[in-house]
Amino acid sequence: MSVFKAYDIRGIWGKEIDEDLCYKAGFFLPGLLKANEIVVGRDIRLSSEAAHDALIKGITDSGADVLDLGVSTTPMVCFALVYLSAGASVQITASHNPPEYNGLKINSRGAVPVGGDSGLKNLEKLCAEGTVNMSPCKGVIKDASYIKDAYTAFLKDKAEDYSSIRMTIDCSSGVSSLIIKDILPDADYINDAFDGTFSSHEPNPLDESNCRQLEEEVVKNHSDIGIIYDGDADRVVFVDERGRFIQPDYMIAVLGLYYKAQNRTGKALQDIRTSRSATEYLEALGFDVHTWKVGHAFAKKKLREIKGVFGGELAGHYYLGDFYCCDSGILASLHVLSVLKKLKKEGKTLSSLISSIVKYPNSGEVNFRLEQKDEAIQALYDRYAPEASRILDFDGYRIEYPSWWFNVRKSNTEPYLRIVAEADTEELLEEKMSEIREIIGRFS
Repeated sequence: MSVFKAYDIRGIWGKEIDEDLCYKAGFFLPGLLKANEIVVGRDIRLSSEAAHDALIKGITDSGADVLDLGVSTTPMVCFALVYLSAGASVQITASHNPPEYNGLKINSRGAVPVGGDSGLKNLEKLCAEGTVNMSPCKGVIKDASYIKDAYTAFLKDKAEDYSSIRMTIDCSSGVSSLIIKDILPDADYINDAFDGTFSSHEPNPLDESNCRQLEEEVVKNHSDIGIIYDGDADRVVFVDERGRFIQPDYMIAVLGLYYKAQNRTGKALQDIRTSRSATEYLEALGFDVHTWKVGHAFAKKKLREIKGVFGGELAGHYYLGDFYCCDSGILASLHVLSVLKKLKKEGKTLSSLISSIVKYPNSGEVNFRLEQKDEAIQALYDRYAPEASRILDFDGYRIEYPSWWFNVRKSNTEPYLRIVAEADTEELLEEKMSEIREIIGRFS
């Protein structure tokens, strides 16, 4: 089943994922995760209610109880799982994907993510081959929508007085609007009503084209910052006061400033695509920076393992030690606003801070749609690995030279080969990207 990915279940509704699969996933999850109570939430996609009903029926037919949040953000589900001491959770969402997609994000007790190597492969086999024998004692559905108030209170407790900051926030028509106005009531908002068709733009802020409206509004409103959440509010991307998109891995360095101010230096986590600019900035702040695989299921587990303070990804996920090592777009944005508040008091801007962080020209993530992904990766490895100064090989390859580096990897959720490259100069970056494009072009 192609919908079982490395760190979640995701596919086109009605074609790759449907009520039957949601029912079976719900039925087999309690036994797989040894959970008597499962927290369930959902986003506002048009298919999410049907998926929700099927999933809950599967869970209760197995004999387990459901703690039903109703419409919720993905971080709210993680919060509820810990707050209620439940055995597992499922969020029905396709995150940043287009509206025709849907999926399931699964966590075990303590908000530990369930990925391909920690349960999803077993669940896939059960859904394909297992027998549904309904429990004679059906589980019950418990209304847990009150968790919204507890989660909002948790975030308010983390917030500061941001009255000195003018901000514009794009909710991407997703579930962040469920609570964000209670946390940041004085911001200027766009796309802040639920729209399961995402008619304004797709809920993927990493694609800069989806940030155009926010960029324009920031300039029009004379805002100090623009903030955009993805469809399920676990990711966040930022725009500076000039209306310019900020590459999300640079914001890992900004979060380092927040934790440094809290006297919480220690281990920090970055993904294999992260710019040297962010790494070197964090190291200068006193952090011991670890590099690991892309994806929330990998990152959350690794951050726990290293007992890290926080971590981040190029995709706009920020994993926070003060939030069970989980990602929360809203909480991460509160930490960034704390940094900006101090900057503004000093007469500085967000763009000036980013300029002080960024040292090296960077390609950003470039996607290539092709069938022969493995052959292309091997060709790049054969060309560049022999003379490299360092090679990381746990998520595709990151191949480093003294004056430049690149990462090549296959997407875990989409049919792409992804490239990120960085060099000491624009000329060298253009030269190396041209070489890489030529090699990949042989396999398109």
